Amino acid sequence: MPRPSRKLELPHPTPLVGVDEAGRGPLAGPVVAAAVVLPERGVPRGIDDSKKLTAATRAELSKRLYKIALVGVGVASVEEIDRLNIYWATMLAMTRAVEALGVAPGMVLIDGNAKPRWDHPCTTIVGGDALCVSIAAASVIAKHHRDQLMIAADAEHPGYGWASNKGYGCPTHREALHRLGPTPLHRRSFAPVAQALLSL
Repeated sequence: MPRPSRKLELPHPTPLVGVDEAGRGPLAGPVVAAAVVLPERGVPRGIDDSKKLTAATRAELSKRLYKIALVGVGVASVEEIDRLNIYWATMLAMTRAVEALGVAPGMVLIDGNAKPRWDHPCTTIVGGDALCVSIAAASVIAKHHRDQLMIAADAEHPGYGWASNKGYGCPTHREALHRLGPTPLHRRSFAPVAQALLSL
C-alpha cells in the first residue's frame, strides 16, 4: 500500500499547512483539528492516515512531530458543537488550529471537501490523509490529542468506556448512556443523546 507523499504538495507556495480533524462522529467530547507545517527534511517515517495506525504508533509519531514540525491544535467544545452544529464546529476547530501556528500560510491543504470561511489560500482533498504527508501528519496529531482528552474524561466520568471507545456510539457506550444518563460532555444535539434525555 502506498503511503502519503508530497507529490500533491510540491506545486504550492510555502509555508504549506496540512489540516485534518478528529471527532466529528462521537456522541461525546470535543472535535479537534490540527495544522502542521513539516520541515523539508527529517520527517519521521511511517506517517499515514491516523485510522491505519495503532494508538502506540500515533503517540510516538505525535511526539516526534512536535519536535520537528510547526504544529497548531484547535478544539471546539461540546457547547460549541451543540450551538453551531458539528459542521461549523469543525470549521471553527480548523480555524483555531491554523491560527495557533502563528504564521501566515502560503497554502492550506485540508482533508475532505469542506473548508472554513477564511482568507487563507486553501485546497480540499478528499482522502487527503492517505495522499498528502502534511495532512496525514495533522491527522495523527488531531487523533492522538483528542484520544488523550477522552482518556482523561473517562477518569472524570467513569462507566461510559471513553478510554477505549473515545466517545463513539458503540453498544456499551449507548447502553451506559441510557443507564447512567448524559454527562456534560455528551453532545445533546446528537440524536442518541437527545433520546437518552427523553427517556430519563
